[in-house]
Amino acid sequence: MKKYVLSLILILLAISLSNGQDLNGAWQSTVTNNEGVSVQYVAIVSGDYFSQAFFEKENGKFMGTMGGALSLKNGSLTYTLEFASFDPDLVGTSDSLPYRLDGDKLYVDDKTWTRLDDGSPGNLAGAWLISGRKRDGQIVKRDTSGPRKTMKILSGTRFQWIAFNTETKEFMGTGGGTYTTTNGKYTENIGFFSRDDSRVGASLQFNYELVDGDWHHYGLSSKGQPIYEVWSKRVK
Repeated sequence: MKKYVLSLILILLAISLSNGQDLNGAWQSTVTNNEGVSVQYVAIVSGDYFSQAFFEKENGKFMGTMGGALSLKNGSLTYTLEFASFDPDLVGTSDSLPYRLDGDKLYVDDKTWTRLDDGSPGNLAGAWLISGRKRDGQIVKRDTSGPRKTMKILSGTRFQWIAFNTETKEFMGTGGGTYTTTNGKYTENIGFFSRDDSRVGASLQFNYELVDGDWHHYGLSSKGQPIYEVWSKRVK
């Protein structure tokens, strides 16, 4: 009986590791590069998708980002890149790396990651694709099945948006940082922004609501222009 129970526990553990749920949330790692600069890495994992951004820890100066599809099996982490700001030739390539999870520490290859959150407390945790905008009072839908995508991936406390094209391998931009959701208000605190490092440290607040599973997001953009966006959970 004891052997049977132990085998069942090991099977359940293997299933848990294979579906990636144990890594959901946000992770960070800090590395000092050859120039003596402290580089902050932040990764967000949500189900089958991940993003990773790295920037100078002291001032948030953007250095690069990569991400795409993710799966775990038999102690290996396998990913296929959909975007890579520093080398478009990497888009579409896959790799597998050994990993080990020990409490709030994740060891992948030669890097140690510390868990920032496990997907809570934010109620917007997930990978989202922009699926519509309101223009002249009407929601104009956008096809999310094409190669040109704008994705926003959120853990419980961290967010990152990325605009990319998997067909042309083009990277158009990204930004991210921390966020909160309180009383129908969604607030972003910018920690890095590829298009304008001077935006680091700024905060933007929007109204938000979930309507039939879609995230409706509206307010003023970083340029002070009114926006109304609809985001849908990513399924592929």
